[in-house]
Amino acid sequence: MNIAITVYAAICLLYWLRTAYGAYRVRGGVPLLTGLDVPEPADWPAVSVVVPACNEEDKFESAARTLLAQDYENLEIILIDDRSSDATGEIADRLAASDPRVRTIHISELPEGWLGKVNALNRGLSESNGEIVLFTDADVHHSNDAVKKAVAVMQAHELDHLAGCPSLRSSSGLLTDSLIAGFLRQLFGLLLPSWKVADPNSNAFFGVGAFNMVRRSALETTKGFEWLKMETGDDMGLGLMMKRSGARCRVMSMTDLVSVQWYGSLRQVVHGSEKVYASGANCRLAPIILSAAVMLLLETSPILCLLPLAWPQTRIAGLLGLPIAMLFICSSVAFARWGRARILPGLLAPFTALVTAAILLRAGILGLRRGGVVWRDTLYPSAALRKGRRVRLGRTGDTSETEKSTA
Repeated sequence: MNIAITVYAAICLLYWLRTAYGAYRVRGGVPLLTGLDVPEPADWPAVSVVVPACNEEDKFESAARTLLAQDYENLEIILIDDRSSDATGEIADRLAASDPRVRTIHISELPEGWLGKVNALNRGLSESNGEIVLFTDADVHHSNDAVKKAVAVMQAHELDHLAGCPSLRSSSGLLTDSLIAGFLRQLFGLLLPSWKVADPNSNAFFGVGAFNMVRRSALETTKGFEWLKMETGDDMGLGLMMKRSGARCRVMSMTDLVSVQWYGSLRQVVHGSEKVYASGANCRLAPIILSAAVMLLLETSPILCLLPLAWPQTRIAGLLGLPIAMLFICSSVAFARWGRARILPGLLAPFTALVTAAILLRAGILGLRRGGVVWRDTLYPSAALRKGRRVRLGRTGDTSETEKSTA
């Protein structure tokens, strides 16, 4: 028993050492955009903002008005109503009528073989004119100088792709915030080394749905959204596509310029996580079961590895729980401060890990029963999603088995 506990604790110690290392690298390698001292460009390029929206009447207008308030002269805003059944399209038309910089695209039918959001992004891009294109989600709030500051950095550093990490506005519940904090810590600390993206010799990539800014001339050298048409992780897919093309890419913190309430309730987290069946498990149940089990054992280890201290015969093995708990606390606090988020939700992650595991298992079971993923009220079959998958979390290389077969 002692040996098993020691082996388990040693594995968990390595996990949290890697997480703490990720926190250290993110804080140093993903800088605050406004902390960079860059000159204003001699000429400000034309910027197009593309905003896809589907049934988002409750948050669309308030977010869109932050774009209308941008302090940027040469700006066009393209609002895309993607088959909405609520008042999203009416809101978009009203905003367009109030501001000559705004245009609305209404999509009533989805082309076969395309995910709804990716098709909306492609339509918006095709009808935009800017030298710089910003893809941003319909619930994202921008400070009035967000576009201007981002463009200044793009020009000064001659970037082709800028992924801006937003601050997360708190949800209605501590449980929801804790689930999100745990996922983001794993994403930034383990799965995708965002600090390596700026290195031209690294295959690391990153993308953010809240703020993906690209240079049109560089985007036109890629395979385009046609290549991503069945990729559920479209934001990461854009980052992958840009990096594969040799574009100059960088990830920066924009927590003082851009904010989003990723999920406002536990119900939204559960529903949004259904895409994990495609994006994380390649439309197979076994990888989700394995991931849920491993995640549960690792994420609860700051508590479980301290329990052996209660018995004399296991106390030596339990001593490994002390550095594990310390590394967990340090990394959670570091990520919270970097993201300008509350610290408490991240510290509760070991207690909410069981909920996360249950959500993952639910996503896998639903995906298996449905034979695919329901997204934006459309069922996408598993076979099509597997064929169109591009992003592999945990891999920074730019050639996956799927990519080789479709390149």
